[in-house]
Amino acid sequence: MLRRKGREIAMQILYQIEVTKTDIQEALENYKNYLNIKEEQSLSFAEELLKGIISNQKFLDGMIKKYCKKWSLERLNINDKNILRMALYEFFFRPDIPPIVSINEAIELAKIYGTDESQAFINGILDSVYKNELLPKRESSVK
Repeated sequence: MLRRKGREIAMQILYQIEVTKTDIQEALENYKNYLNIKEEQSLSFAEELLKGIISNQKFLDGMIKKYCKKWSLERLNINDKNILRMALYEFFFRPDIPPIVSINEAIELAKIYGTDESQAFINGILDSVYKNELLPKRESSVK
């Protein structure tokens, strides 16, 4: 539950960053100061995610563009885009988190922060990335 809460915190801060063009440090301070978060481990995990997502955003957005062929990044719902960024960051940069966990957590976030179509959309994109990007690498390393 601590990581799920951390993902929710990260979602809220990513939204703030995107909408207000606030930098990550200011957004984190605002969150800490105004929301009085008691779960330090959740906040710490959120901070790890945020820093990783922001520092790898070009790569993550490139993956989103590659697999969202019919949608430009600008047309995507902000929350859907940030959920995808978070899950993809976990896929490629957090080997301690199994991809299936990242997919499930992304779908759960989509239920809360997305539209009626978000769950299926996010699941489809993440499933495609998993099958086309991660599985081939795992299979080749086993051989």
